[in-house]
Amino acid sequence: MSTTHDIAADRAALRAEFLAPAEERPASSARGLHHTALVSSDVRRTIEFYQGVLGFPLTELIENRDYPGSSHFFFDIGNQNLLAFFDFPGLDLGPYAEVLGGLHHVAISVDPQRWEQLRGALTDAGVEHVVHSGVSIYFRDPDGARIELIADPLGEMYGEIVL
Repeated sequence: MSTTHDIAADRAALRAEFLAPAEERPASSARGLHHTALVSSDVRRTIEFYQGVLGFPLTELIENRDYPGSSHFFFDIGNQNLLAFFDFPGLDLGPYAEVLGGLHHVAISVDPQRWEQLRGALTDAGVEHVVHSGVSIYFRDPDGARIELIADPLGEMYGEIVL
């Protein structure tokens, strides 16, 4: 079992080996995150939650090309980024579970004033949530996926530049 010191030393070694100063980093080969796709057990409930409670407009609802009868739908989360969902009717996928290699959470940046409004909307909707560090709201969506609304600007986390 690793000690806290071992973990901190390992993290420091990884930073020294791989983390270049911002002015020395090459440009990313990517243009940005097109969409992150989660699984929905109920399309209507997911739309009512993400559009109705969180205010993320539904932008498209089409058939999933990989599974006939399944829907693929998208929500605008700002800056030309999308949060997408699939439903898989008839597959009985079971409840959401965090697993190694799987989703831990999706963090979505929102304006601080909107963050306050969304905290109220979650409360009004009866959605259990936890506020962390005064800028993060953690909660689970209707299917159990962990979502974070963070009032920090894109590229920052808890006052630190991460981009």
